[in-house]
Amino acid sequence: MQRASRLKRELSLLTTEPPPGITCWQNENQLDDLRAQILGGADTPYEKGIFNLEIVVPERYPFEPPKIRFLTPIYHPNIDSAGRICLDVLKLPPKGAWRPSLNISTLLTSIQLLMAEPNPDDPLMADISSEYKYNKQLFLLNAKEWTEKYASQ
Repeated sequence: MQRASRLKRELSLLTTEPPPGITCWQNENQLDDLRAQILGGADTPYEKGIFNLEIVVPERYPFEPPKIRFLTPIYHPNIDSAGRICLDVLKLPPKGAWRPSLNISTLLTSIQLLMAEPNPDDPLMADISSEYKYNKQLFLLNAKEWTEKYASQ
């Protein structure tokens, strides 16, 4: 019950006061199946891209983090080809930093920040990570290409 009222409150806030560049909604009236869109930030290789994400809210939310993955392919050291995201706030402690005080809005904002500032030292995609570290121009070129190919409307 707590979960349902909290989710309703979060969704209503996401609708009325969404973080800049982020939208989130229920998928087919399922309270635990959400979709989100993140706009690629200005001055990043993802600029002008629209990235779709899937959010599955577990039974134990907010004591367990939602499972979030990209549905839109993205060229990024911390996001794999299945759309899984390597980000500490998406995992439970001791390995992660999830806390019940966090919410879906915070998570989406963190993902948006990760898009703008990859963490090559904790990669899911080792090859993209080393490209980011040692050949940034090539990384930026590839990321822009993927954004144009998969995230342009």
